Parts: sequence; structure tokens; C-alpha cells
Amino acid sequence: MDSQKPFSWSPGCPQVLQQLRSKYGGLYGQDNVILSGTHTHSGPGGYFQYTLFWITSKGLIRPALSSIVNGIVKSIDIAHENMKRGRLFINRGTVENSQINRSPFSYLKNPESERNRYSSNTDKEMVVLKMVDEDGHELGLISWFAVHPVSMNNSNHLVNSDNVGYASYLFEQEKNKGMLPGEGSFVAAFASSNLGDVSSNTRGPFCASTGESCDNPQSSCPVGGAAMCMAQGPGKDMFESTRIIGQNLYLKAKELYEEASQEVTGPLSSAHQWVNMSDVSVELNATHRVKTCKPALGHSFAAGTIDGVGAFNFTQGSVEGDPFWDQIRDQLLGEPSNETKACHKPKPILFSTGEMTWPHPWHPDIVDVQIAAIGSLAILAVPGEFTTMSGRRLREAVKSEFDSHGTRGMNVVIAGLCNVYTHYITTYEEYQVQRYEAASTIYGPHTLSAYIQLYRGLAKAINATEELPRGPEPPLFNVTTLTLLPALGVESAPANKNFGDVLEEVRQEYREVRGEVAKVTFVGGNPRNSAENATEHNFLTVEKYSSISSSWRAVLNDASWDTRFYWSKGSRGQSNVTIEWHIPAGAEPGVYRLRYFGHYKKRLLLLGTVTVPFEGSSSAFHVAAP
Repeated sequence: MDSQKPFSWSPGCPQVLQQLRSKYGGLYGQDNVILSGTHTHSGPGGYFQYTLFWITSKGLIRPALSSIVNGIVKSIDIAHENMKRGRLFINRGTVENSQINRSPFSYLKNPESERNRYSSNTDKEMVVLKMVDEDGHELGLISWFAVHPVSMNNSNHLVNSDNVGYASYLFEQEKNKGMLPGEGSFVAAFASSNLGDVSSNTRGPFCASTGESCDNPQSSCPVGGAAMCMAQGPGKDMFESTRIIGQNLYLKAKELYEEASQEVTGPLSSAHQWVNMSDVSVELNATHRVKTCKPALGHSFAAGTIDGVGAFNFTQGSVEGDPFWDQIRDQLLGEPSNETKACHKPKPILFSTGEMTWPHPWHPDIVDVQIAAIGSLAILAVPGEFTTMSGRRLREAVKSEFDSHGTRGMNVVIAGLCNVYTHYITTYEEYQVQRYEAASTIYGPHTLSAYIQLYRGLAKAINATEELPRGPEPPLFNVTTLTLLPALGVESAPANKNFGDVLEEVRQEYREVRGEVAKVTFVGGNPRNSAENATEHNFLTVEKYSSISSSWRAVLNDASWDTRFYWSKGSRGQSNVTIEWHIPAGAEPGVYRLRYFGHYKKRLLLLGTVTVPFEGSSSAFHVAAP
């Protein structure tokens, strides 16, 4: 299921603000700090404070949360220390062959007159914000584009930043010449937009059982049902698909960056508000008012999407409940109230999360809404994933609001997954179909109308025509001990071996051709030991020998596209680590080695356990020209 999204409102967000407050006083706070996930489905979990998200991560994982908080604060520290006067330029252009609408039957429920205004059922426009200093030296960019980072499918077990991460990697490697990933001054951020119904698996959905298309309202196959319907990317496997889509994004962003000439000038302003999204009164017109609902997820939420199917017999497009699953829900979690059922119609409720409070609330009620404006650019920081048409309506409404106050020609962009995660936001018409995105629109059929009303209010506040109430602050729960993840135990090496010793050695020579893989296996330690004991840690490096200096230099690390790190758990506290370097065409011939950096848990007689660092290295090997 499409459920792991950085960031949620978790203990991490107030911890970030708390650390910033202790370092910088009132300079940075909730009014001018936006945390936005760019995002991936292949990252560590366990940093959400709401109960629903613990199901896939076994609770709150304190080391994961601490790493995220420390990383965010450090990035802000670096930016603060290197702050300088500069200039901003904006550009926009069309990206082709990189996305499809994964719920086209929902999109078709939007009014025909509205659909006819657009050439596609996805937003193909990329917006790039270029940053340079006063002397024209390059600093970085932010690119907003609507595409789900699901090129890496749900069979992947590697930590991976997916297609948007690969685009960022390519741009930064080009600008930070000779640097390892994560080093260098140029920053390229590829950010989320209204990607709720947008897939990067451009070949569309096919039945794994028969190979035929399953592009139907239920995304179901004649043999095997919905579980067999999976979308496929443009490549032969998920790695190639990630590379193709990421390269498409990189190439368009590079073109727009190089040609950006429209300067963004004017004052910096922002507006932020906390809102109880389970109780917003929305004025649809002069005679009709509606309300949002307590959070709830529909049956089609459990079906997943064509990018990552769910389990059991759930299907997309369910507008009726299933007696079997409803009975199990009622017995284990409690039956939804009649009020919540009526509010969410036609959604058949699977989890009435707004009425589930043990051991803590399952979903947020209090939500951030925020706009940051820089001259003619307005960034709408939205707390979820807006579908294509939802995003269009929101952008249009906010732009109209700015226009009505005399601020014409605003560039309005949607920055998705900001500050708190509230799943999806469909249009009212798409909600009636109850595919995955609608079933995951947790505040009911009028969620989009509520957000449009709220963001209009933020735009008014920025134009200083309306005083904006601060709103109710979100609760912060004490969830430090709520985890089912087992503690790390004492580890051991095989007889006559030490941690970091080589078990399977590299070959002596490889050719510089695509498909060649240098591989070595070590006596390993649980990677969690390293993650929990070293804020900045490379698990591996590829090093090249220089005969001139008689020394080794790291040319790749664990964030490099061509390296992979696999941990394999064995018995009796033993484990192995395999490091691979997928040697690319064009690799520089020479002498190389693969290095491994790990930690293991050791027992001391009186002091309990300690974590011990270790290293390992392959033999030197030669990479020759083809």
C-alpha cells in the first residue's frame, strides 16, 4: 500500500523547531519553516506519532526519528552558515513520457467542461526555481513536478530515493564535479506537487498472470483479481525504470535551469495556520454549507494501487462494504458511528481512524496549512497528495484570490507532503468513484473544498486583508517506548573469522562494460548498529588507487547509483554483507577496491553490551578497457 511518506506531523517536527529555536531564537519557526518530503517509498520508517503508521514500522523507532531530525537541522545549519545575497529565476516547461494517470476512470468523473480546458489527465508542467548569488555563481534549484516516485516497486528491499532522487543525484553530480554524493555546495531538490493520481509506471497496468491489460475501473484481472494487476515502468526492471524517469526529469530541469531568465523579485512573506480538519465548515455557495468529517479510510485503501497492490480480496472502486471484513473490524477495532458513516458516504469505511484512540489517535485532526510567497511566486505547502484536478482547482482558486487583491500574475506552485501527512485529496466527483485515492481522502467528500477555502484565507492574510487566527496547536504524544521492534542483540563472527573479514572475494579483473559487477561478501554486522550509533556514516566506498600519490581515493559511496549494499541475517547472531559495484560503461580503467564500514554489538562482562566499529576491504582488482 502507498502509505510510507516522509514527513508526517510527528515528534520530529516540533523537535526540529525546538532545536532551531534554541540555536537561532525566533528567526526560524512554524511560520517560515516548511518540511516537505520529496519523496520515496524505499526509506526507513518509524517516525510517525499517529498509530496507523506504526503498523508497517512496528511503532516509533527513536533512532530513525533522531536521524531525520538531526539531518534536517544540520541542513538548515549549513544553509544558515552559508547564507548570502542572491537572485532567483523561474522557468517552466513540459515533461513528456514520464507519467500516466493511475486512476483515469476517477478523473473522467470530473465535469467534461472542466476536463476540456486541459490537454492531458496529468499535469505535465515542470516549474524550476533557479538560485544564484549576486555574482551569478550557481547555488541550486528546486523543481516541482507531479509524478509519484514508484519506479522502484514494492518488491524492493534497498533504501533508495527513486526517480526524483536519481534526478537530484544526476544534477548534483554534474554541478559538484569530483565530489561524492552528499558533498559539494550545489543543491538540486526535486519536489512533490499534485501527484496523487500520477504514476511513473508509464506502460500502465498489466495482469502478472496473463500479460493482458487491466486498465479497468477495478484494476482487476480475470485470473487472480486485483492482486495480479500491476503497473509497469518504461524499463526492463525497476532499476532501469528509475534511471529512465529520473533522467527525463533531470534533462528537462537542466534545460529549464539553463534557460531561466524571468527573475523573481519582491518581498518575502508567509502565512501559517493550524486547523482542525475534522470539523471545518465549508461555504459552497450562498445557500449551501457542508462540513468535513472525522478521519476514516475506505475499503479501497486496502486494495492499494496499480503501483503497489494491497492484500486479500480488496479491490479499488468499492462503494459497498464487505460483511466479512466489516465484522472483523467491528470486533477488533469497533464499528464506525452512524454520524461518521453518513459523513463519508459513499465511502464504505474500513478504519474509522478518527474514532480510534488506543494507544494514541490513529490519524491527525490538527493539520498545518501554509503559504510562502516570494515576490511573484506563491508556494502552497499542502499536507498531502492532491490529485491532478484537485491541484488545478486549488492553484486556480489561490491565484484568483491574489488577483482579486491586486497581486496579479502570481506563479502558484503546489509543494506536496508538507509538515503533516493526511493521505490524499480528491475532487468531490472523484470521491464518488472510491478508488484508492478517494478511499484515502480521510476527511470526507468535501476535503478539497475545505482546503481551497483555507488556502484562500492564507492568501488573504498574505495580502494583509484578513487577520489569520493561529488555530489549535497539534498534540504531542509521549510515544518514546511504543515499539515492537526487537532490541539489537549480541553478534558473533564465524569460527576463525573476524567482523569485516572477506568470505567471498572479488575477481582479479573486470571489463569496463555494462553488466559487469564487482562483488564481495564480508562477515557483517546488523546495519542498525551503524544507523543508531553514527549520524554520518558510509556503509561502503569504492576506492581507486593512485600510483602517483601511492594512496587510495574514494570515488563512490553508498549513495552512488552504481553501488548496492545487501545485508543477510544468519543464525546464532551471525550475518553477511555483500557489496556490489555495477561497473558502468565509461568507468575509468585502473586499480580499485571495495570497502565496508560497520558496527557490531559485543557483550562486556560488567558493562552489558557495547557497539564496536569495524572495517573490511576486498582485494585490489583491475578494471580494464573493453
